[in-house]
Amino acid sequence: MNLQTQIEKEQIALPESFFGNIQKYKTHLFKWNKIHNLTGVKNEAMLDDFIFDALYPVSFLPKVATLLDIGTGAGFPGMILAFALPQTQVTLVEPLAKRASFLQFIKADLGLQNVTVVKKRVEEMPPQTFDLITSRAVTDTKMLLELSKNLCNEKTKFLFYKGERVFDEIADTQGMQYKIIERYNRHYLLLGEDI
Repeated sequence: MNLQTQIEKEQIALPESFFGNIQKYKTHLFKWNKIHNLTGVKNEAMLDDFIFDALYPVSFLPKVATLLDIGTGAGFPGMILAFALPQTQVTLVEPLAKRASFLQFIKADLGLQNVTVVKKRVEEMPPQTFDLITSRAVTDTKMLLELSKNLCNEKTKFLFYKGERVFDEIADTQGMQYKIIERYNRHYLLLGEDI
């Protein structure tokens, strides 16, 4: 099933610019990947899976004004969410220079007004508050909450892209309300008030 069909099947509402931006992003990612090895993605089908995985939470996330993605890498999930949520200011934190350069290039090439790329470790960020903090394949839940402590308040929600080990990490949610949305092998861990 191709990406567009999958998105339509799940009835995920997206802006008109989404598919054009995704197509450009995919073209650039494959070019850069040959030189810089940004991601382990080997073909378009695998890349479409990564994109859909990043995008799926749009179907259940509340509307947010600001989003911080910890360790965006080549753009998952933060850049994909930025394409899908043009009204949300998205900050992509990525310490590796080649990946941060790629994200900056995508921002400039696609004219993304809602994206800020920060080339540093998340713990080096100045204190500020985000409505939603996301992360995929960075570290465990306890450490992600620790790394986020200067970037959230009691209203901040968290979305962590997890595997089946998520159930071992529930004890580390510091008493926060949580919901686990399962889709195949992916477990989306949503934390925060009123979820």
